[in-house]
Amino acid sequence: MKNIVVLVSGGGTNFQALIDAQERGDIQGGKITCVISSKPDAYALERAKNHNIPSRVICRKEYDDVAAYSKAVLEALNEEKADVVVYAGFMTILDDSVCNAYPNKMVNVHPSLIPSFCGKGYYGLRVHEEALAKGVKVTGATVHFVTAVCDGGPIILQKAVEVKNGDTPEILQKRVMEEAEWIILPKAVSLLCQDKVVVSDGRAYISE
Repeated sequence: MKNIVVLVSGGGTNFQALIDAQERGDIQGGKITCVISSKPDAYALERAKNHNIPSRVICRKEYDDVAAYSKAVLEALNEEKADVVVYAGFMTILDDSVCNAYPNKMVNVHPSLIPSFCGKGYYGLRVHEEALAKGVKVTGATVHFVTAVCDGGPIILQKAVEVKNGDTPEILQKRVMEEAEWIILPKAVSLLCQDKVVVSDGRAYISE
């Protein structure tokens, strides 16, 4: 049984999707053993408490730079014996030392179909604002491995979501979460826990 450690910064809606999937029995081969928050007041910590999941706070503001903060997070991941690390609304930048220590073991969910609307600065509502500005008819979400390149790691799963007339960024954000992010993130984590994701030549392949 693999130890799943979830990194959070805010409300934790994707974290809740993981909790719900775990309680339904949809995550096989792993268990959420700890949540680590970059903010002491993140509501995700309340979600963890409600489901008896151990939590830690490593407050970004208490560290002088990215290197010092990354070192603290890495030490915590090692202490928690993390096998799979999940970014679930984790809005803090970590340096290469962390993803290098957990190659092909750290995953993130991004609210677009990568390579569209991704990279540095593309997070939250901005992703959906850009999608609407471009007039795309389909958007979606992507679960990918975390590497030194922002949103540049091998793609594990993607799911498309229709863009509808009259959509606002907020409406589209909600639809992408409900119809894509909350579905493919738990699925990708389950696949990873079952050792069903293999990376070759920079591409992720799923074995059945």
